[in-house]
Amino acid sequence: MDFFALMLKFVNHAYERLSGYSSEELVGRDASEFHKTDRNREAVESINGQLKKGKHWEGTCYTRRKTGDTVPVHCKVIPVPGRNGSVAQYVSVRSHSGESYNTVANGSMMAFPRRRESIVTAHSMSIEAPITKVINIINAAQEGSPLNIAQDLDKVLEILQTSELYSPFQHQAIPPNDDPMASDLVGGLMSQNVKRKFSAHEIQRSSHHGHQHIPSSPACSLSQIPEPIMNVLNLDDSWSFDIIELERLTNKRPLMYLGLKIFSRFGVCEYLNISESCLVNWLQMIEANYQSRNHYHNSTHAADVLHATAYFLERERSREIFDQQDQVACLIAAVVHDVDHPARTNAFLINEKHQLAILYNDQAVLENHHASMCFRLTHKDPSVDIFKNLSSDDYKAVRHSIIDMVLATDMKQHFEHLSKFTTSISKHLQKLEGDNTDVEIAHEIDMATIITDLSSYENRTLIKRMMIKCADVSNPLRPLTLCKEWAMRIAEEYCEQTDEEKSRGLPVVMAQFDRKTLNIPKCQLAFINIFITSMFDAWDVYCDVSDLMKNLQINFDYWKAQEELTGKEQHPSQAIDNS
Repeated sequence: MDFFALMLKFVNHAYERLSGYSSEELVGRDASEFHKTDRNREAVESINGQLKKGKHWEGTCYTRRKTGDTVPVHCKVIPVPGRNGSVAQYVSVRSHSGESYNTVANGSMMAFPRRRESIVTAHSMSIEAPITKVINIINAAQEGSPLNIAQDLDKVLEILQTSELYSPFQHQAIPPNDDPMASDLVGGLMSQNVKRKFSAHEIQRSSHHGHQHIPSSPACSLSQIPEPIMNVLNLDDSWSFDIIELERLTNKRPLMYLGLKIFSRFGVCEYLNISESCLVNWLQMIEANYQSRNHYHNSTHAADVLHATAYFLERERSREIFDQQDQVACLIAAVVHDVDHPARTNAFLINEKHQLAILYNDQAVLENHHASMCFRLTHKDPSVDIFKNLSSDDYKAVRHSIIDMVLATDMKQHFEHLSKFTTSISKHLQKLEGDNTDVEIAHEIDMATIITDLSSYENRTLIKRMMIKCADVSNPLRPLTLCKEWAMRIAEEYCEQTDEEKSRGLPVVMAQFDRKTLNIPKCQLAFINIFITSMFDAWDVYCDVSDLMKNLQINFDYWKAQEELTGKEQHPSQAIDNS
């Protein structure tokens, strides 16, 4: 029996890279064709001698590449017995330059990859990252697995070694149905690094010409809020709360009034140990640093996100797992999550080499800026410093939570956050709730188990991230009139960005927001299909937002009908003017 004369049944991708041959070129051919060299003479005799005894062989042999040159590899050949006890196949595991290569001859089994440890590695401290442990478990599981399973596990290992583990578009087209509109939307919202085109001139865009402190308008306490405004605020516990009406009544200052009302409801001043005037000063300062000229990313959007966050915090499950510190951090994060937004996307700022992109190394540029601005503004003056009376430990915990939630609003990380939430929260809840056989007996025990599991620090962190993400993009689940208003506003803001990109010769980040070709219904449908539905399906498992999902269906049907009936391009500015 000559091992190198056996027919190859399987090779992994690493061996393809080493040899230069594809698996199609290798499988079905004699192994000897790829090992013809005098250097293997001694190895052949030694290998055959060991295999005849039913033992494995380990040593150095040479593999011939497609280019004709030969390379030495550390090789281990293992005979694998079949069901009747006789050898069914031989597995060759080789390593070269630290990478393992697998081939299977005369059989259908693949061995686990093996690395040759150096003396340093063998005696070093055993420190493994979680992903390394996962890969090692999969490697071990490949041993003794049928060929089809071994090949599937090999594909799993390839996926695990990529950098974008949570993006569903890493290994498939964007999106699967090859819809150009959806493709542009995903690329625009999730891209950070877009190659810069040559520009004949540079215009340094400043996100803000100096940051405003406390406005000159007098502070207002909850008891001093005018009656017409208070009548609207008294409906703040309803999902149908009309934030646009509040914007009108407050002369585009809804954040201060709604913030004062909601913060009072959650006892924020009591937790922070500050006066109401300090809170009012802080709310006025934060609102003044939202750019009122922005069509979408202004203080009205911040107030809308604050309202949604408070609504989610009031859900029964949230009340059971969050303490007051969590609630306060969530509400503050909602207020500041877009402060000083320049009405341009991260990709735009990166393309124009904006000072913020340089400062934050092109990573979550705006989100880092918003979080930083929150604390820079707050600590400028004791009269607005809402954190001044917190203990050091409480301040660190609140600060960490706020920063974490604001950074979670970066759409580039959307699918990572969604995947972690779905795996750790939604699927876990479905399993626990689905295990009930006798509902009356098991309900209390299961509910206690669920609350205990969800209340862990790790799970509360995942839930808070998903909460602010859902609040941030909840427009498609609002009543139809509000949904349409927000759709027109974001379209206008994105169109203005496209206008500037064209005028300055910058790459167009979101081509679908071109005034000449804009189709708002199609944009909304794409956004709902790609981002909203799956996220709120997962969120619904956590805190039951079935009433909101009804709105989503109504709004989806509306946009679908608009797309089918008109099929016309719609100018966002006109839509706003006519609303």
